[in-house]
Amino acid sequence: MASNPLLMAFTNCGSREEADRIAHWLVEQELAACVNILPAVQSVYRWQGKLEQAEEVTLLIKTSARQLETIKTALPEQHSYELPELCAVEIRDGLPAYLNWVHENLSDDITP
Repeated sequence: MASNPLLMAFTNCGSREEADRIAHWLVEQELAACVNILPAVQSVYRWQGKLEQAEEVTLLIKTSARQLETIKTALPEQHSYELPELCAVEIRDGLPAYLNWVHENLSDDITP
């Protein structure tokens, strides 16, 4: 697992429809084992020099470091934002059976 650690990645979408589409695409392509859709988050940010606030839909993406490289390349093509957010943190621990399931449901991934 150390050579391909599991990650929790996240991105925000501008609508529930876009979030649904991207979540399905990630799982169908085996880039994510599971994607949680968290509706109605409020984001405050600076964009092009102006303070902005928007309601967004957050995706929590269970993936691996290897799959994240593909997601980083493909997400901008799937996303409506000019600059989509994509951040990831390593999953350091968890229920072993669940972590194995995540690995088993990723394309070209290996179970530790």
